[in-house]
Amino acid sequence: MARRSPFEIGGFHIPPGTRRTVDMPVSVLSDHTPVTMSAHVIHGSEEGPALFVSAAIHGDEVIGVEIARRLLRSRQFSRLRGTLIVVPIVNTFGFLNHSRYLPDRRDLNRSFPGSEGGSLASRLAHLFMTEVVARCDLGIDLHSAAIHRTNMPQIRVSPKSQETLGYADAFGAPVVIRSSLRDGSLRKEAQKAGVDILLYEAGEGLRFDEQSARVGVAGILRVMHALGMIPDDGVPLAEAVPVKASDSSWERAPAGGLLRAFKTTGEMVGEGEVLGIVADPFGEEEVELTASQPGLIIGRANMPIVNEGDALFHIAKVSAPEEAEGRIESLNAQLDGAAMFDEDEII
Repeated sequence: MARRSPFEIGGFHIPPGTRRTVDMPVSVLSDHTPVTMSAHVIHGSEEGPALFVSAAIHGDEVIGVEIARRLLRSRQFSRLRGTLIVVPIVNTFGFLNHSRYLPDRRDLNRSFPGSEGGSLASRLAHLFMTEVVARCDLGIDLHSAAIHRTNMPQIRVSPKSQETLGYADAFGAPVVIRSSLRDGSLRKEAQKAGVDILLYEAGEGLRFDEQSARVGVAGILRVMHALGMIPDDGVPLAEAVPVKASDSSWERAPAGGLLRAFKTTGEMVGEGEVLGIVADPFGEEEVELTASQPGLIIGRANMPIVNEGDALFHIAKVSAPEEAEGRIESLNAQLDGAAMFDEDEII
């Protein structure tokens, strides 16, 4: 049988059965410091799909960096079929500055597919598309909410491909949301190039939380198993089917003041149910915030200080709402009981 060819990326050649971190030049800072996009490539000795896992496209979304770190320590990859590319920090500029954006104030996830001679954001997007996306069959992009907000673990996916929806179920996050694609986003431009992406949302900006990390690592391994890239040894089975959601909307502050929240992420709410109370600092006026529709709270604001019109609770319409809460509780219990997720115990 012919030996598998090396994997080529950024001018580097990774032989089959080996792994390597490659640094691809992006730009030079004003003080002459070079900036690179670093990717860790594990090129299996046997043929199989190519998958990329990316994080910190928004520089303040650090939970994905932790998920990538844990993933790369997995012992599963000694028997990898295919190729795994992990880019823990796509937006190095934002990561160093604890910022969502690039130095030119552009949002990288609105700058795809980019161009080789464009703005800083455009050049970085172009590099990622040509060196990573174009070499893969599927991608998993890791995100969190912005600062002062939090998201419950969820997968967002385009409804166009039934195969990709199957991988979304295999991931095993509590919620799968069929969401539309935005212009300039990685998901939309990658799909145009024939590469579907699962977008994982969990946690909050500039913060770690253990459940988000656990769901992310386990989910990626499940998808890799579904792709035939790794055996099932040590890959946890998802015991409950994820809740399907769509048509999400934000409930906004009816007044400015101090928010006392009565609900949190992962809870089902009915139409008209009180989510919290906004009171003025003098205690003279209190205004109830109620749910305008029934559904599942998939995200919320963490800051108790709010202005009128601020987005406070993100509620998604779910199928089979009478079953949703029990299924989420079952998934959470499964995660809490999984010993494989200990910080230093790798699968």
